[in-house]
Amino acid sequence: MTPLLLASTSRYRRELLERLGLPLDTARPEVDEAPGPGEAPRAVAVRLARAKAEAVARLHPGRWVIGSDQVAELNGAPLGKPGTVAGAHAQLAAMSGQVVDFHTAVSLVRDGEVLETCDLTRVHFRSLERAEIERYVAAEQPLDCAGSFKCEGLGISLFEAIDNRDPTALIGLPLIALGQLLRQAGYRLP
Repeated sequence: MTPLLLASTSRYRRELLERLGLPLDTARPEVDEAPGPGEAPRAVAVRLARAKAEAVARLHPGRWVIGSDQVAELNGAPLGKPGTVAGAHAQLAAMSGQVVDFHTAVSLVRDGEVLETCDLTRVHFRSLERAEIERYVAAEQPLDCAGSFKCEGLGISLFEAIDNRDPTALIGLPLIALGQLLRQAGYRLP
């Protein structure tokens, strides 16, 4: 079977996808990731996952392309990647003691055919002291992560609970949902 094409250069997504043991290539999608005016966080994640997959699929006819995007939502507002240490401190301080929703969308696209879904993960943050936030950000430098943490690492210590059906979704690619889409597309998984 032709290798899957992951429309992402994210090492997190690639590492997750490699768990499925399928042949895999990657390509950088050229997509404007800015949300539209008033666009809901879930809608942004779904739109961007599809746009990434479609952008790469146009350049690779006949190949199944996986696009994924994650948008964090706090009190109805989207949270992006912090980009800076100060941004990470501010995000974590805002999420302290709060419940944050993470919408992780995945699209599987080939020659105009689209299979897609969006996973919801609800993260309950414990109350965080400023010194804890500073120590955490210094330790993991989560500047390229939506929500300013790495749940697969020390970031798990920031939570009281996680509600979801797919533990890989919070890392950036919901493998349970993707597995279902891949089986629909004809891939054989264990």
